[in-house]
Amino acid sequence: MSFLKRLFGSDGSSASTPAAPVDPAAALDEENARDRELMREEAQRLDDDLIQRQMRYADRAWTPPAQGGTRRSDDEEPGEER
Repeated sequence: MSFLKRLFGSDGSSASTPAAPVDPAAALDEENARDRELMREEAQRLDDDLIQRQMRYADRAWTPPAQGGTRRSDDEEPGEER
């Protein structure tokens, strides 16, 4: 229970302070700035030639065929009775 109190910041008192009002325009600006920063970091991370080639040819990469199938060992054979 103390974990939840620490997580939500409750000190056990019943009087809670109201949250500060959030300006929607400021929140949108902060979110856009964060998105730009993430995109910039992603571009720097993908700057390597090897990674660029791997992404360019990913659609032509060989993938092994699926093994197994839909039938399982405990399934009954068609026409077989227990």
